[in-house]
Amino acid sequence: MKSFRMMGLVAVVAAVFCSAAFVSAAPKEPKDAKCPVSGKGCNPEKSADFAGGKVYFCCGDCESAFAGDSAKFAAKAHQQMVSTGQLVQKGCPFSGGAVKDGTKLDIGGAEVGFCCNNCKGKVEKASGDEQVTMVFGNIEKGFAPAAK
Repeated sequence: MKSFRMMGLVAVVAAVFCSAAFVSAAPKEPKDAKCPVSGKGCNPEKSADFAGGKVYFCCGDCESAFAGDSAKFAAKAHQQMVSTGQLVQKGCPFSGGAVKDGTKLDIGGAEVGFCCNNCKGKVEKASGDEQVTMVFGNIEKGFAPAAK
């Protein structure tokens, strides 16, 4: 009888541990995100529609700069949209393949997983802005709008 209770306890502990491993960071509020133009904190009242969601800015000048050349700021805008939960990861940003355990990195406040350690390694070798461009420059393979 004790062995059945012990097995049950072990199963519960294992289930709790495993479920905790799959919990990702909570999405940031727009006010806690970084402006894709200046890198400063955002004002939720300053935003623009972009890629099926909203991108937030610190001020009207940055909002105008983004409107003038959104392609220049697209990677950082996508990064912000992932960090605020508007875009969710559907696969490796490079291959589109399934994300494997142990391959996650924090890219400027957005947690991103990869299909293998080779893809993860490419990003680890890059610098901050270069990482953002590599991962969020073209989001078709790796990210999709969050279900509403």
